[in-house]
Amino acid sequence: MNYYPIFLTSDKINAIVIGGGEVAARKIELLLKTTTKITVMSKEVNSSVERLINSNKLNWLGHNYQKGLLESFNLVIAATDNSTVNYEIFEEAEKLKLLINVVDQPELCSYITPAIIDRSPILIAMSSSGSAPILLRMLREQIEKTLPDGYGKLADFSLKFRDHVKARVKGLRNRRTFWEATLRGTIGNAILQGNSQQAEQQLIVSLNEEIPPPQGEITFIHTLDGDPDKLTLGAHREMQFADAVFYDEKVNENLIEYIRRDADKFPQNTPSSMLINYQHALELAEAGKKVIYLLAEHHALPHNSALALSTISTKELISGI
Repeated sequence: MNYYPIFLTSDKINAIVIGGGEVAARKIELLLKTTTKITVMSKEVNSSVERLINSNKLNWLGHNYQKGLLESFNLVIAATDNSTVNYEIFEEAEKLKLLINVVDQPELCSYITPAIIDRSPILIAMSSSGSAPILLRMLREQIEKTLPDGYGKLADFSLKFRDHVKARVKGLRNRRTFWEATLRGTIGNAILQGNSQQAEQQLIVSLNEEIPPPQGEITFIHTLDGDPDKLTLGAHREMQFADAVFYDEKVNENLIEYIRRDADKFPQNTPSSMLINYQHALELAEAGKKVIYLLAEHHALPHNSALALSTISTKELISGI
């Protein structure tokens, strides 16, 4: 990755926007979604910037860029139409180790602002690393069409009942399964329809039902040529719910990106065509873990007595057809 994705805590931001034109106005509007600790530095501002300053009571330094005034800020945006001035701002910000964004000059940026889909508190930030803005816009349009406008309500609902569910539903995988069924089912639909009281009543009823402890299982996924674009929906779902994953160097490493981020990963030195680490996989499954074993190509699984005698549920998937 050319850029490290990060979200900044809103109450820690103290920003200065240098410039008073339409570009500055757009940057101020985006910042205002997060904070009002914004200072504008420009001798002249257009009507849009003036309106934003007045309506949000922003600090306005009524002069053009002057060196020596950035020290009290932690985020700097240079939005002037003068490349020489922009470079001077960049130099000062760099010397002070401040986050600096020079509009339309990525080589003078320590950060860039991504394309954003706002379903607050759900935020989706996307970037093409400056390489393909049109492609990024197309992707953003596709994702926006799939997200209901009220999607953030699901997040608020989850936060409200997170501790209740954690206390009642034991096991991380059980909680993931519970929440997915809840948010995809009638409860989630009721929330999106604005029927929060009905949704809360249904959730309380479901929490009072007997919830079994997590059951371990092992899923062997044959990845054939390893093309991530050929990953089946079934394999993708299994990988998203994995607690642990085994794989050797013959497995396309790009497939590991589809595994749940906090799953334990166990790279194997010996190719699975020669040896499969059944014992470790069984130990994890017996402890209630969902184990994924990624296999390059498609070879018949060698017989293993311990696996055959175990009561652990196992299955095989072929992904990439």
